[in-house]
Amino acid sequence: MRLGLALGYWGRGPSADHVPLAREAERLGYHSVWTAEAWGSDAFTPLTWIAARTSRIKLGTAVAQMAARSPTTTAMHALTLDHLSGGRMMLGLGLSGPQVVEGWYGRPFPRSPLTATREYVDVVRQVLRREAPVELDGRFHAHPYRGPDATGIGKPLKPITHPLRPDLPILLGAEGPKNVAQTVRIADGWLPLYWAPSRPEVYGDAVADLPEGFVVAPMARVSVCDDVSEGLLPVKAMLGFYIGGMGHAARNFHADLMARMGYEEQARRIQELFLSGRREEAVLAVPDAFADEISLVGPRERIAERLELWRKGPVTDLLVLAPDPNTLRVLAELNS
Repeated sequence: MRLGLALGYWGRGPSADHVPLAREAERLGYHSVWTAEAWGSDAFTPLTWIAARTSRIKLGTAVAQMAARSPTTTAMHALTLDHLSGGRMMLGLGLSGPQVVEGWYGRPFPRSPLTATREYVDVVRQVLRREAPVELDGRFHAHPYRGPDATGIGKPLKPITHPLRPDLPILLGAEGPKNVAQTVRIADGWLPLYWAPSRPEVYGDAVADLPEGFVVAPMARVSVCDDVSEGLLPVKAMLGFYIGGMGHAARNFHADLMARMGYEEQARRIQELFLSGRREEAVLAVPDAFADEISLVGPRERIAERLELWRKGPVTDLLVLAPDPNTLRVLAELNS
């Protein structure tokens, strides 16, 4: 199992720790470093900044929002950074949910998310292969565009720049069983948001029969500390925000996943508290047991024991949300 460093997206402003952490992860032998985006910092600019200050570590987006860019624009970002970094780019994509897509990106959330995702990946792959001008008679991502307001003179094009790697890896963030099954069919890897190593069946049958070389790269908060309950608080804060605030009360994919993992009553309670403005209570309502099974928190010996569960399953890459160099070092030692 390889290790990756997950830096996420910025909060109020850029973090001074991200480049030093990425450089330390590279020194420790981590395979990859990943950035993200929501409705603040973008995923590609910080990753480019990190690329210029590292030399070997792979560079991934986990995830770049599909609603933020047309698929050809995303492909241009990926092929450009792949060239500049010497072939280190991995493209992780996510669809997000209706609240973010329509509220922030100002686009309609697709009525058929699976079709929209499939078309998006198809166009990106056409750009990267550069075998012919990009053409797709799609429902959501038609190329050329032939909608009712089209001029009718759109021309199929292929990229001026020759991509460095036509097989640049594409990974998808997916939560529902149908989405995960499609991800296994059309992508090179999967980026689970929450991963419980003791029960992969939550994500559907596709997880039990993965193609050779398929990447499974979940994120997990890792913290070396004496007090497990205290160490779980940042995990619970993240869960409280995602489950309570990253979606509408009637349509929240993160809350739905928590419910499928056996915490339906608690998920709905977290939503209720968060959406009523009682955010601290929402965080405290996250069960320690749920936070614990999707993270690696506690003394070194406890983390070493629990790390074995992650190694036994289909996980190929553990993307570590770690706040300090010491945690990165300890995990590298335990995984060696």
